[in-house]
Amino acid sequence: MQTTTSILKDTFGYDFFRPLQQEVIENILARRDTLAVMPTGGGKSLCYQIPSLMFEGLTVVISPLISLMKDQVEQLRAFGVPSVFLNSSLSPQEYQENMDYVKRGEVKLLYVAPETLLTPRILALLSSLKVDLITIDEAHCISEWGHDFRPEYRQIVEVRKKFPEAVCMALTATATSRVRQDIRHTLKFPTTNEFVASFNRENLFIEVLPKQEPNRQVLEIIDRHKDQSGIIYCFSRKQVDELSAFLSVKGYSIRPYHAGLNDAERRRNQELFIRDDVQIIVATVAFGMGINKPNVRFVIHYDLPKSIEGYYQEIGRAGRDGLPAQCTLLYSYADVAKLNYFIDQKEGDEKRVAIEHLNAIVRFAEDERNCRRKPLLNYFGEAYSAENCSNCDNCNSAPTPLTDITIPAQKFLSCVKRADEKFGAGHIVDILLGSKNEKVLRWEHEKLSTYGIGKEWDRKQWMHLARQLLSLGYLKQDGEFYTLSLTVKALESLRKREPIFGVMQEAMERVKNDGKKKEEELEYHRGLFAILRQKRKELADEAGVPPYVIFPDRTLIEMAAYFPQSQDSLLAISGVGQVKARQYGEAFLRVIQDFSGKHGLSERKKEARRDKSDAGRRYVLIGELYNGGETVPGLMDRYKVTNATILDHLTRFVLAGNELRKGNDLETLTTATPDQKQAVFKVFDEVGTAMLKPVFDRLDGALSYDDLKVLRLMYQVLGRGDVGK
Repeated sequence: MQTTTSILKDTFGYDFFRPLQQEVIENILARRDTLAVMPTGGGKSLCYQIPSLMFEGLTVVISPLISLMKDQVEQLRAFGVPSVFLNSSLSPQEYQENMDYVKRGEVKLLYVAPETLLTPRILALLSSLKVDLITIDEAHCISEWGHDFRPEYRQIVEVRKKFPEAVCMALTATATSRVRQDIRHTLKFPTTNEFVASFNRENLFIEVLPKQEPNRQVLEIIDRHKDQSGIIYCFSRKQVDELSAFLSVKGYSIRPYHAGLNDAERRRNQELFIRDDVQIIVATVAFGMGINKPNVRFVIHYDLPKSIEGYYQEIGRAGRDGLPAQCTLLYSYADVAKLNYFIDQKEGDEKRVAIEHLNAIVRFAEDERNCRRKPLLNYFGEAYSAENCSNCDNCNSAPTPLTDITIPAQKFLSCVKRADEKFGAGHIVDILLGSKNEKVLRWEHEKLSTYGIGKEWDRKQWMHLARQLLSLGYLKQDGEFYTLSLTVKALESLRKREPIFGVMQEAMERVKNDGKKKEEELEYHRGLFAILRQKRKELADEAGVPPYVIFPDRTLIEMAAYFPQSQDSLLAISGVGQVKARQYGEAFLRVIQDFSGKHGLSERKKEARRDKSDAGRRYVLIGELYNGGETVPGLMDRYKVTNATILDHLTRFVLAGNELRKGNDLETLTTATPDQKQAVFKVFDEVGTAMLKPVFDRLDGALSYDDLKVLRLMYQVLGRGDVGK
């Protein structure tokens, strides 16, 4: 009988679960409706793909993106998992063929768009089948507070009612606490079955550079990532076309992507990029949703994004394979002014929210002292306590020296006071610069003593100072027009003439250290890696799939590090499951053997890696504490978790080949009668302990899954004959 860990290894070729994956999967297998929020590249798909192979019936996956459905199905078929999709990209004949596969029970996963799911034809098809799991991907589309609300997603709730026996799972990569609450409320999920992984993408190097000669800066980054995939985001279609033309003339492999191109050209350019036929995509934010390309090595923001949320989503397309990737934002105050111009065209709440978003991303871009990860993670309600992440420009650079800015700060604060604390930063700067614009003259602010006393600085420097004084607590902003007023701290500083220290705008112009994170990386043969990539491309083109469907870069890197010479050695490589080993193993082994023979290389033994995930460390620790005399209630109190979680960790400890102490304390955790215990153990004798559902069904639900987990552990630890002694 297959277990979650055996499917993970044998089907998908991975040794360990990523953080929260196993907890989410076990929650689904226990038939609890579940909301899981995991960042891009965090392994969301496995959370429903593994249960789909353990459930008897069909798993329906609701996804809004045709490209993502196609991509997922191609990858699953490469792993030997029978899957199909139903959407408008199929011909009528292909559509009917896929429906027939589903009807005959030959499919484990069916991918559909919400609009497709709601059609009578599909509802009739599914009502004739056993549906065990309904998965809602991109679940933030349910929420009106989400960044991509889709009304049809709300109707999925009604479809759920037609399949009361199916467990439901909602998945998303980006959801604030408000959006999560809305998803749970809409789908009627209990609060306790929510899993939120860390949003920290440790492999991404994050930097902000002053935008000086942007085309030259882009060329430098591309050249640093020779022959690697990258995405460059621009604010407008015009900028996309201009930058694409410039890079194309320079000889780079590049395609544009924006809403102004026709559908066929957009699809063609996206496909060329996904299949590694084109190195770089220059795009507006229209590009990226549903792109499951794991080997994007750099993302450049040529222009300032509109919000932190948008920025986080876009850099999330880099390094999905977990390997190092670079994310560079080119920042200039001109971009802020441009976005402000468009915001001024809005009204009411829409304008207020847009200003809040812009102010947040500007604070992020101009902050030269704090770790870049803190504001990104804080946005999603996650605290980041590390002093130094070692993988952003601010943490890798020498601290920006603080300068005495007392005199310009006093000028600014005095001007705010003399203007009766009724105006925003822009108007205060106009007064300091001696502007004769209509608003200054209408309010007779040319008569103020602070009028024109700030001409030694330009507008950009004064606005930078204003944002610093806000963050330092000398100013506060209120109202729709973000009126500035002085705090008690500012009044005290002016009265006592206390010194104020900050960062001069000129310091922004320095070129920061863009060194990569100093970490131990696997040493591999670059020449063999290049040949393996070429072989992968040939096989992918023959099969008509993207190269990463064959193997991701991480797998090829391990091949080029350990030089496996046999099928058994190949199966030890991360990402090589049984089906892929049979399908592609011989072709890759021939390349490795030939290269090894020519260069006198011999196979290197791959040492068993320790599971580095939080879950990996936790189950060993809990098992050892239990063996040391801790009880299950004691462990529950220590870690503030349910008894089901502790039992899951202890079961995993036993399945990993460790012995667990024998004792009768487990007896106190179940309400099962002696007869029920023997009935449960009889089923375990017949089908093993991998799955609890057959036991649950055999007893007609008389015992809960929590009881069954206790009895499974007793069966594994004590043996059937010793229970109760």
